[in-house]
Amino acid sequence: MIIKIHLRAAVLMAAACYLVPSYAWAQTDEIQVYDAEIAAPGMFNLTWHNNYTPEGRTTPSFPGAIVPDKSFNSVSEWAYGVTEWFEAGLYFPLYSISQGRGLSFDGLKLRTLFVSPHAAERTFFYGMNVEYSYNSKFWEPVRFSGEIRPILGWHLHPVDIIINPILDTDYNGFKNLDFAPASRLAYNFSSRWAVALEEYADCGTLGRFRPSNRQYHELYGVVDYMSKVINIEFGAGFGLTRASDEVTLKLILSRDLNTEKLGHPN
Repeated sequence: MIIKIHLRAAVLMAAACYLVPSYAWAQTDEIQVYDAEIAAPGMFNLTWHNNYTPEGRTTPSFPGAIVPDKSFNSVSEWAYGVTEWFEAGLYFPLYSISQGRGLSFDGLKLRTLFVSPHAAERTFFYGMNVEYSYNSKFWEPVRFSGEIRPILGWHLHPVDIIINPILDTDYNGFKNLDFAPASRLAYNFSSRWAVALEEYADCGTLGRFRPSNRQYHELYGVVDYMSKVINIEFGAGFGLTRASDEVTLKLILSRDLNTEKLGHPN
């Protein structure tokens, strides 16, 4: 009898794990498609990422996690151009404001970004971004995680096509790499203004993709504005599956910190 009870409990737990969307797309600090452009050598750059989820998932992605619904996440990204093909970065502070938890600090990240030099001037460009994260226990289920983000893109004037086939890792094996691709299709009206469609997804691990209805897919409409003083990117995202947040808003502000040494588009 005891064995039957334990077996029944194990079956129920396994079913729950299958039916409830697994991690994977927990909260995120950065909703952006990388285009392989980096700060010039010797140049500092600051990018401020902000996103708010007015209508999101009401259950945590893992026990104790921040609930996405009506949460605000933000991080300052500090970058330094080391060479024409290498940029180093630090994400700090990373924080959230959420229901039931209030203000919380979520960890920090280091970034190394390697690209084809002068990507903005190339028809085809490419790069590789690698991130190393230290996480608070309510931000991700593990203390240490990472991201491998290949960058592939084409400037077809006035159209841009960019793909980031991202792999997230908890350092627990190749088959457990989580496939979370991002892509962007943009139309540039001028050197200042652009509009774009961006798609962000989380399909599950390489060893086991989740069924399509339990994958995370969100489509964004985005407007970009570039000036001498500041670059602005605003977008509104809408969930395409039940496992996604229904509505997410993002705002990214960036500028070089010593702009007098670098010419910007007018």
